[in-house]
Amino acid sequence: MADVEAELRKQFMDAFSGADYPITSQMDLVPALPDGPGTKFEAGDVTLTAMEMAAKLGSHQDFPYDDAESLVDDVIEGLKAEGMI
Repeated sequence: MADVEAELRKQFMDAFSGADYPITSQMDLVPALPDGPGTKFEAGDVTLTAMEMAAKLGSHQDFPYDDAESLVDDVIEGLKAEGMI
């Protein structure tokens, strides 16, 4: 699972680093995503869309975020807590 986590972290950093920080809600991330809410992240046998993540990870996020790294850290921790990775 460490490889899956590392690959997802890289994909999240690539996708979310283009957002206009600080971000105050999940909606602030949509313009940075290549396919909007339908953007897919895939690693190993895990496939997640941005929309699925938004629905399941809302309680694990602590907006506002000033940078992509702190956002991605919370996303990864939320995915672990929800048993998604």
